Order: sequence, then structure tokens, then C-alpha cells
Amino acid sequence: MELLLFGIAKDIVGRSSIDLPSKGVQPRSVAELKELLIADYPDFSKLSSFAVAVNSEYAGDDVTLGQDDEIAIIPPVSGG
Repeated sequence: MELLLFGIAKDIVGRSSIDLPSKGVQPRSVAELKELLIADYPDFSKLSSFAVAVNSEYAGDDVTLGQDDEIAIIPPVSGG
């Protein structure tokens, strides 16, 4: 499972991508992935929100994750 990171998410982790499972833990859902990210990288808890895309489609917390999924973490974007 490849995790792609953008914007401040990339800054928090220090890399543009990571392979999961980290530490032998494979998240089964988007909700579990978010919990894992916050546990491994506490600065994620400071974000007001962040979107998760699974295989190029935005995914809700209840979406099931598979080993071959490509997952993107998309933080809030501001600008004007």
C-alpha cells in the first residue's frame, strides 16, 4: 500500500510517499489509516481536516483499504 503525501502532509512526514504497513500495522479502513497517521505523526492532529483519496477517488472514513491501493493524503488548501 503506497501513501502519497501532498502539501503540509508531506512536510509533517518529511517525505512525499511512504509504504504501509508501517510497524507491521495494516489499516483496514480510511478511519484506521487516519488514526495510524495521527499516532505515528502527531502533527496530523493539528490539521483542521484532511482528505483521503483511494485509487484516485475521494474516500470516506468507511472505505475499506486493500494492500494494492494507492492512497493520497490531501490537506486543506488555502489561497486566493
